[in-house]
Amino acid sequence: MNKKTTQCECSIVESVGEDVTSLKEGDLVIPTYVGNVCQRAKALYHLSSCSTWTEYMVATANYLVKIDPRASMADASFISCGFSTGYGAAWKEAKVEKGSSIAVQGLGPVGLGVHTLYSAKDNLDTVLVGARIQGATRIIGIDIIERKRELGKAFGMTDFINPSESDKTISQLVKELTEGEGVDYSFECTGYMNLINEALQATKAGKGMLTVVGAGKNAPVQIDFMTLIAGRTMKGSIFGGIKVQSGIPVIVEKCINKASSIW
Repeated sequence: MNKKTTQCECSIVESVGEDVTSLKEGDLVIPTYVGNVCQRAKALYHLSSCSTWTEYMVATANYLVKIDPRASMADASFISCGFSTGYGAAWKEAKVEKGSSIAVQGLGPVGLGVHTLYSAKDNLDTVLVGARIQGATRIIGIDIIERKRELGKAFGMTDFINPSESDKTISQLVKELTEGEGVDYSFECTGYMNLINEALQATKAGKGMLTVVGAGKNAPVQIDFMTLIAGRTMKGSIFGGIKVQSGIPVIVEKCINKASSIW
């Protein structure tokens, strides 16, 4: 399978095994977290069983998603990872409700990654986009990079917090913007374990939900007991909770039809 050497993935099927019936030569596909990879017959190391920097990949057909050939390879490459992870976190995992408030920690690749679609130099948070489309009315972006302020506003962010400009904690700053209550939904996209508890504390007691999206080290995380027992919910998310065989084609269709209003 020949593929573009991009950070995310979209590939063209070069050949198939004799028992493969679901795919054919020339199909446009997205690999999903599995595959053996090579570059000119040389084996390479890869992340999460799915490499993103190779010219050729050998993969099991079950781990490839066939997509509409009308899709741009540049757009589809981005959809295969960063965009779907952030978008799905708001859409499928948290199921953000209309009129709700959210806070997003870390406006980086998972959160902000529409730079691929727009050929811009900066990232735009796909959690922000997913939450906006779901109907959230208060969308708080949190990042120490000041230029994310204007970028986030262009995609629906209503408020911006730069924690480096204050001695207060992130959760305190979020609560200052929400009359002391916190937000309905919080998304931790940085992968820094010491920020997970802050993201949980930034949600409303009795109903707040934290979705952990950012990939970090495999190590224990400290959570404040009273924060959790006060009725808040915390959950993790892999690939935004999207079922790849059914969910990715839906997102690709939105991209083709510009239905999500982000393209």
